[in-house]
Amino acid sequence: MNFSVDLKNHVAVVTGGASGIGRACAVLLAEQGAKVFVADYDPLDANESQFADLGIEHRRCDVRAVDELQQVIDEAATAGPLKVLVNNAGIGMVKQIDDVSEEDWDACLDTNFKAAFFGCKFAIPHMRAAGGGAIVNVSSNAGLLPRAHDPVYSISKGALISLTKSLALCHAADRVRINAVCPGPVGQTRMMEADLQATGDREAMAQKFIDASPLAKAYNRLTDPREIAMSVLYLVSDAATMVTGTAVGIDGGKSLGVPPK
Repeated sequence: MNFSVDLKNHVAVVTGGASGIGRACAVLLAEQGAKVFVADYDPLDANESQFADLGIEHRRCDVRAVDELQQVIDEAATAGPLKVLVNNAGIGMVKQIDDVSEEDWDACLDTNFKAAFFGCKFAIPHMRAAGGGAIVNVSSNAGLLPRAHDPVYSISKGALISLTKSLALCHAADRVRINAVCPGPVGQTRMMEADLQATGDREAMAQKFIDASPLAKAYNRLTDPREIAMSVLYLVSDAATMVTGTAVGIDGGKSLGVPPK
């Protein structure tokens, strides 16, 4: 699967870019010529060689700390025109409401929603000054179709879709396009690996995730992080100049409804 975009003279910021979907986005954007800044609370030594080869700058950043997030975005904007922001940082929250503490709520909403709002707030003035830009918020199919086992996570991802639509409407005049991607179960991510390992039977649980999505079941595999990154690349490219306020489901059809037997 190949899709080439010229992102030379573009600066991009990717939050949660040390692993999984964020890492795939950072690498793909850099491969297309962008100068990429990754903001992540837990930089991985395993990335050092490839990031160095691609010119990716990695900054330790807790996106819940608004001042840290602003510092990364403002620094990135000094390296050239800030044209791309991928708000990818996120955590899961598999708890029923009776068991959710205020600390749980704050951790989930601050990471998944507040950080994206302030990421947009800090990036949009730089993009306006650069003549426009593109923001992609990484939501979830849980934002399209809430799930019973993780209501707080679903709330955070649904709010992210509303944020996407509202800010897309507000900033079209600035030529700032804002879209969301809504992945389903994606392999090779920290969140998925944690879920799989917690069950005690990794392979059986992986198959359960696969069987829950009609296309994933047809291909008998989970979605790959690079497949999400390819959709992000399209949304930040000139090919999507007239695309804003969308929420693209990339979940193998899981959010369509009950799959056929």
